Amino acid sequence: MTGKKKISVIRFISAKITSTISISLVLVLLGITLLILFMGNALSGLVKENMSFSVMLSPEVRSAEIPGIKRSLDAQPFVKSSRFISREDAKEQLIRDLGEDPEDLLGYNPVQDCIEIFLHSSYANSDSIAVIAPVIRQNSNVTDLLYQQEAIDLINNNLANVMTVLLILTAILLLISLTLIRNTIRLSIYSKRFLINTMKLVGATGRFIRKPFVISNIFTGATAGIMADLIIFAVISWFSREYTETRLIINSTDLIIIFTVVILLGIIISGIAAAFAVNRYVRMKPDQLYYV
Repeated sequence: MTGKKKISVIRFISAKITSTISISLVLVLLGITLLILFMGNALSGLVKENMSFSVMLSPEVRSAEIPGIKRSLDAQPFVKSSRFISREDAKEQLIRDLGEDPEDLLGYNPVQDCIEIFLHSSYANSDSIAVIAPVIRQNSNVTDLLYQQEAIDLINNNLANVMTVLLILTAILLLISLTLIRNTIRLSIYSKRFLINTMKLVGATGRFIRKPFVISNIFTGATAGIMADLIIFAVISWFSREYTETRLIINSTDLIIIFTVVILLGIIISGIAAAFAVNRYVRMKPDQLYYV
């Protein structure tokens, strides 16, 4: 191999590595944004599913009937889980909260037996609760369903606002990513503009000229996507070790989706950007190539 050929090969490899690293860094940014979006959605569900609702039981309910009432509530599609709280347990909680025994003041235990239920996140909103409440109250052993309407509305409104901001941020970063990857590929193809013109002069069709560039950049995009996934995985692993709570809002299904999307975006964006960049130089006249 001659000296010029060696230099040419080195420059080609160097440009390819630079292009791959540049695209992978952009994909990392996009992947982390998607991860935050998924985590926000999971956190929203977790918050909603930790909101409790107290189903107050009639004083006439016998202890033997309570397991059956609890089973009937657990069988409802909107109930995620439930637990029974006896009058005695509720009174002890009141003593801890108030610092004194309410029975000493009133002469009787003011609290009732209740079953605390937790709804599936999709049902933890005002519209669903308005439908759920009458269903629960149909049971003759239930006297009331207690929940904090204002707190539920506040939580849902705040979560909706956060998700809206995250979606807007994702859209903006996706646009930025498209632009950065497009510019990176355009720069890599810019140095080949005279080669493209030579191929056109000897009769090569636009499709024939585009094909090697598109295929090459598809492989570059796939490689960059895999590199980005490895970086994202390393970041997630570190956070999981340092902040174990994050494991509650990151699941394997979401990670598989994110990793797949990052690789696909790398392939699709790189392939499309390469096709458009080559088309630009295919349409140019020879004398215009010196002024771009």
